[in-house]
This record gives sequence, C-alpha cells and structure tokens, in this order.
Amino acid sequence: MKQSRRRFAGFIFGLFSALTVAMPSFAQTAGKDFTPVSPAQPTEDAAKIEVLEFFSYGCPHCADFNPVLMAWAAKLPSDVVVKKVPITFGRAAWANISKLYYTLEITGDLARLDADVFRAIHGERINLFDEKTLTEWVVKKGVDAKKFGEAFNSFGVMSKVRRADQLAQAYKISGVPALGVDGKYLIGDMGFNEKLAVADKLIAKSRSEKSGKK
Repeated sequence: MKQSRRRFAGFIFGLFSALTVAMPSFAQTAGKDFTPVSPAQPTEDAAKIEVLEFFSYGCPHCADFNPVLMAWAAKLPSDVVVKKVPITFGRAAWANISKLYYTLEITGDLARLDADVFRAIHGERINLFDEKTLTEWVVKKGVDAKKFGEAFNSFGVMSKVRRADQLAQAYKISGVPALGVDGKYLIGDMGFNEKLAVADKLIAKSRSEKSGKK
C-alpha cells in the first residue's frame, strides 16, 4: 500500500513538473509577482526595454538593494536600460535628497557618489535631508560648490523631482524599492533576488512583444 502511494505521489509530481515546464516562464508570474500598469506609460526610447527603479536615498531597503541592483544591471544586454527614479511620497525631507540625486546628475558626480549618499545617511548617520548639511557634505566630497548651488534649486531640477513623483503616481507606487518594466509591468513586493528574477522574465516578455511574438 505504501509503495502504491509513493508511486501515485511520484506520478502527480511528474505530471505537475511537466505542465510547469510546458508553460511559458513569464506566464507563471502573471497576477502574482507583477501587475500590469494601467494605463501603460511611455518610455524614453521605444527601441530599448526600460527598467525603472523607484527609490529614495532615505529608504534603508533601497540602500541594501542598491549594490544588488547595480551588479545585476551591469550584466544586462544592450537592449535594456536601467533608470533610477528618486521619489518623495510628499515628504519634504525626501524632496531634498531627490533634488540631490538630480543635482549630482547635472554636475557629473552621480556615478561617483551614488553609493556614498546611501552610506552617509544609513551608515554614518549624516543628516543629508537638510540642505545646508548636504551641501557641505558634497563640497567635502569634491563637488564644485558654485555649480552644485546653482543646480540644486534650479527650475530644471525641480521639474525632474515633480516628474518623478508624477511617474510614481502613474505606476501606483506604494513602497520602495519598486521596479517597473517597459512602462507596462510593476513587480510585486518580494526579496531582492526574487524581484530581479521576475524582472528578467518581464524583460524577456517585453522583448518578445517588441518583436511581434505575443
């Protein structure tokens, strides 16, 4: 009797495995690991598959995710582009660090100092939410004070901050870090590695859709 039960269990497991393999890999996550973005959002370059990371320097989970995301992004094929979107959730303190992101982008210091900003806030407990403190910090890091000051409160930077928050609303972002893929998919809340595994599947799905293979 026990042997018959084991054979039956083995048969069910084998059947389930066969069905799982037969299904498209990206279809297995639909409605569970990601949700469609409605309406779909335009991307900057239709020829590229765009992955957006909604984040804030003030978020400790974003600080932990950042090196994992950057390592993953470095290995992506050339038809995929990863862009970071610093959002505020309406918080004044987070508005300053969103402005910090875009200002460092303008001064050309973002790539050099991106990880340092996370480290300063969450490791060294430096109050970069305060404009005076964050300005002093970036100058100590070798950023040109005049160039930084002119950009920080500029119309261009403020417009980018507003646009980032509008994009977060369009994607219905409720927490960070969050990943959006190609303007059409928002990945659910899960572990870092699981999140990137789903992103890989949605990138493949988007690539198939762009090539006309639905």
